[in-house]
Amino acid sequence: MDQARPAIHHQARPTFAELFTPKLVTVLREGYHLKQLRADVIAGLTVAIVALPLSMAIAIASHVEPERGLFTAIIGGFIVGALGGSRFQIGGPAGAFIVVVASAVDQHGVDGLILAMLMAGAFLLAAGYLRLGAYVKFIPYPVTVGFTAGIAVIILSSQLHDLFGLTLPGKEPGDLLPRLIALGRAAGTLNPAAIAVATLTIGIIVGMKRWRPSWPGLLVAVAAASLATTLLGLPVETIGTQFGGIPRILPDPTLPAFDAHKLVSAVPDAISFALLGAIESLLSAVVADGMTGRRHRSNCELVAQGIANIGSALFGGICVTGLIARTATNIRAGAHGPLSGIFHSAFLLLFMVVAAPLASYIPLAALAGVLATVAWNMVEKPAFLALIRSSWGDALVLLATFGLVTFRDLTTGIVIGFALGALLFIGRMARSVEVEAHVPPVTDDRADDENGGRFAYDLGSATDPDTVIYRISGAFFFGAAATVATVLDRIADQSKNFILDCSAVPFLDSTAANVIESTVHKAGRAGGRFIIAGASSQVRRTLISHGVKRPLVTYAASIRDARAQLDEKAETRLG
Repeated sequence: MDQARPAIHHQARPTFAELFTPKLVTVLREGYHLKQLRADVIAGLTVAIVALPLSMAIAIASHVEPERGLFTAIIGGFIVGALGGSRFQIGGPAGAFIVVVASAVDQHGVDGLILAMLMAGAFLLAAGYLRLGAYVKFIPYPVTVGFTAGIAVIILSSQLHDLFGLTLPGKEPGDLLPRLIALGRAAGTLNPAAIAVATLTIGIIVGMKRWRPSWPGLLVAVAAASLATTLLGLPVETIGTQFGGIPRILPDPTLPAFDAHKLVSAVPDAISFALLGAIESLLSAVVADGMTGRRHRSNCELVAQGIANIGSALFGGICVTGLIARTATNIRAGAHGPLSGIFHSAFLLLFMVVAAPLASYIPLAALAGVLATVAWNMVEKPAFLALIRSSWGDALVLLATFGLVTFRDLTTGIVIGFALGALLFIGRMARSVEVEAHVPPVTDDRADDENGGRFAYDLGSATDPDTVIYRISGAFFFGAAATVATVLDRIADQSKNFILDCSAVPFLDSTAANVIESTVHKAGRAGGRFIIAGASSQVRRTLISHGVKRPLVTYAASIRDARAQLDEKAETRLG
């Protein structure tokens, strides 16, 4: 079928230096002036205000001192900004790491955690230099949604102790069910003051997000809770009573004491840190690309994450990764490039030097309220429900990943979820094969006037600068999603009309549907019209269940019908 196709330019294979040159260098080469500097300073300050209470809350939930979260954001954020492969990535401690970091600290102590981080950093460096970054994108969409939701449940359960001010007779269990049982037995020790502080914190965060979204809700909430606790003399635990405050300077870099036994015992934790760090940072970079239309370099980003984890470990921090929420905040605050991440670290260091004594007054119930809202926002609720409704296979992968992460452990959940996704793909491929009788091994030539419904060549299809037609052939699944996304992202905002021919797609999975949904939204932001032509009923159902429907997109039976829709729309507008 004759179609208008933009010219494809084949580029030479990029050199090692081109692949691993930090985005900071690229941005500075473009030309960096006072206007861009002002934008990055403002964005860095905005993100630092968000990161200040959150970094301490994540550290406390990870069973370490609150200052270690600040060390992580300062050192890790600086290195990710200086060396990363994403223009807008913000590095620091992540809520997703609370589970694995707390487990490592409980089993091996802080020295064991630092040792595992050093090894994880080396693993990430190796993965980057071996150019394995692209393979992280092969993780199916239901797996990422499932493990994120599972982590959110565990984070929330870990904060119930401080949210309700409970007093436990012994150490809080690490696993979910034993923890809930222990907390239930301690229900008689509820602290109404702690509940009031946590409720105040959550109420301010939620209220400001709705009515004053441009204000730093997390910082305002923690400050208000601290002020109320101090003025009213509320009987609640604070950073000062629990940890004695935080230091005003960074520690000297040191290496932990270790031996062969400690090295071997830390390997499983190091693998978990590296795997989760790679997934989180590259997902964050992909989100940033979708928001800005830029393109990150995944292997360069992995190298930066590896160096950042090594640097954080040497200064006594915890695991570093790319942060989706803080990266999105950075973009919305008007950041121009990676210097905003460096400024975010500099402001955090300044806050620690100037205001460290004030941190002693922060109630733990307030930080628990902060993490409760983080856990709620982590769950991709529309995506979770869409996957449950889309197909039994996607629902199985999602629920298996979610259940294993929640009740078993993170690594097992990801591995089993990925394996189930692969088996599901194999099954779908097997069902998509069709056998036709009397088909010769080599297709005979056919006359043009009866060759599969061809129609006359339309010069307008090739010369219309406002319309682009692309055709996807074959199974569109998570393994091909990254490649297709690269092409679609490049041209989605370059034309007013976009026709995507899916007549040769036997099926697509939820990851592919998510790629098309992102492309549709991007084309819509650019003012374009999006038509999907030739999609089978199965493909159309999957797309519609993921939000690819009117008014964002219209469907047509064929390319000819799609062009007829465009012509009809143009005539209506002219008339």
